[in-house]
Amino acid sequence: MEFTLGKNATILDTLKKIDELSIKVAKIVFIVDDNGKVLGSVSDGDCRRGLISGKQLTSSVTEIMNTRFTSLKKGFYDVETIQKIRKLGFKYVPELNEDGTLFNIRDFTDGKSYIPVDAVLMAGGKGERLRPLTLETPKPLLKVADKPIIDYNIENLMHYGVENINVTVNYLGEQIEQHFAEPVNGQQIKCVREGKFLGTIGSLDIIEDWHNDTILLMNSDLFTNIDFEAFYIHYKKHDADMSVAAVPYNVNIPYGIFEIENTREIKGVKEKPSFYYYANAGIYLIKRELLSLIPKDTFYNATDFMDKLIELGKKVIRFPIAGYWIDIGKPEDFKSVQEFARNLGKQ
Repeated sequence: MEFTLGKNATILDTLKKIDELSIKVAKIVFIVDDNGKVLGSVSDGDCRRGLISGKQLTSSVTEIMNTRFTSLKKGFYDVETIQKIRKLGFKYVPELNEDGTLFNIRDFTDGKSYIPVDAVLMAGGKGERLRPLTLETPKPLLKVADKPIIDYNIENLMHYGVENINVTVNYLGEQIEQHFAEPVNGQQIKCVREGKFLGTIGSLDIIEDWHNDTILLMNSDLFTNIDFEAFYIHYKKHDADMSVAAVPYNVNIPYGIFEIENTREIKGVKEKPSFYYYANAGIYLIKRELLSLIPKDTFYNATDFMDKLIELGKKVIRFPIAGYWIDIGKPEDFKSVQEFARNLGKQ
């Protein structure tokens, strides 16, 4: 493999191997035994320190390798582990199979993470409020600052290590299917076509290729930088059955408001009160086991699903979005988000 060397390699062999590695990855290799089990790690710094201490270029690499390297076990790490790795400053960490052989190298640069969820982006709507823009182009493919809206969400999910991403399509779905015909940064995005319009959650029933116990469902046409890692941690911390991302919404009344009792008696006046609410952001985390509650082949919205869970006594919580969130519903929203995106690009 690209990142491994046999235990019989010399320091010189290791330096040559490190020099061959892509500049996009860590300058580090893993020393393996005859069965491919990882014995230790060696960086270019380890090689330099070894030579300074008196080792020779012909010395065995096992004399300088780090046998107490940090690693992840394939499929068994959680977000708390990821946070610990980031806190310690590790940028690249090996992920090992159960037998100790190398499965992958995980990249933790620039705040990257790996949350164990399957993502579904709903992209089947007609976008009628945005017509005529959506008469020939599906709303998720409308461009914001020269990039389709949906691509911002795909890239954000991939930044948080989501490896199983599904896009449900219907209206002008062939355009979205063509858009994702080729892998995105080496990752294949799967399109699932609805036979009919199934609402904002109904199409989860037609997806069969699940890999994780938690489903992240979101509208594909949102413009947001939501922190998916923080969203997931909050959901797990509260042992929720469903978590709903929420955006703050203020209502300011420019008048004095009467406090009324018995329909007519004034008990007081609140001068220009402000009311603070949370609005549904269209992004959800859901326990996969609960998907069986979604009726088959039926138009069904996420709000219907929430009501069902509450009725059954399940735990439904909200997660406040700390970053930006824009619902591009009307032509004026689409115009304003263009300016917002341009200003982001200048930062």
